[in-house]
Amino acid sequence: MLTPDRYAVIGNPIAHSKSPEIHARFAVQTSQNLTYERLLAPLGGFAAAVHDFIKHGGKGLNVTVPFKLDAFDLATDLTERARMAGAVNTLRFDGDTILGDNTDGVGLVNDIVNNAAVPLSGKRVLLLGAGGAARGVILPLLGEQPAELVIANRTINKAVELAQLFSTGSSIRIGARAFSELHGHFDVIINATSAGLTDEMPQVPASIFSDDSLAYDMVYGAQATCFMQFAALHGAKVRDGLGMLVEQAAESFFLWRGVRPETASVYAALRALL
Repeated sequence: MLTPDRYAVIGNPIAHSKSPEIHARFAVQTSQNLTYERLLAPLGGFAAAVHDFIKHGGKGLNVTVPFKLDAFDLATDLTERARMAGAVNTLRFDGDTILGDNTDGVGLVNDIVNNAAVPLSGKRVLLLGAGGAARGVILPLLGEQPAELVIANRTINKAVELAQLFSTGSSIRIGARAFSELHGHFDVIINATSAGLTDEMPQVPASIFSDDSLAYDMVYGAQATCFMQFAALHGAKVRDGLGMLVEQAAESFFLWRGVRPETASVYAALRALL
């Protein structure tokens, strides 16, 4: 029997990662001969850990906190979406080439458009936050041709920087606002703030939500987040980021194996485990 190809998710901490469960299900479903493990890398030791993994037959890595910028720097080649994201969450090793990709944005878009059945084309989209999580999803969001993308942050400076960066060469209207300057409702509101990690509510007005809105939180859990509860209270449909996690993993799997797994059953299995 052929030796299985070796993959892993690398981070610090890493024990909580659900990626091994996801990719194990993808491998069985698509009859791919591979193993997938968790790899704890010491802080300051990312590059050494990656090269050791390659030396021992590693074919690809998912990259999680705090190493997405290290992965960006380590890559010898970058996809356009990784370059614009300024961070890498997927590495593929081909000889001396280390390809860096970022699948977060396409994972988010696929979950909204395909799984939640909410089109983004022609819609007014609000992205809350201007850090790495927000930057990583902007290019795929723009690829869906929304009527407008507004990037909002607690302080406006970083939002303005992102709006200017992505406005170059884009025909889509991209605005920047402080949370306090938001007005009118949006079709899709995406919470990419760090407040989501501590289950705090971004200080946004309730008027951004309506009965026709989808409020999407990038984090996920067994219970609705504070952001989701607030949005639902003001009429919006809500969704957490578990589907984004599964969809970004599927995109990584496709990059590595050339096979696109079915995600609905994997999403349902993970949801049941929460």
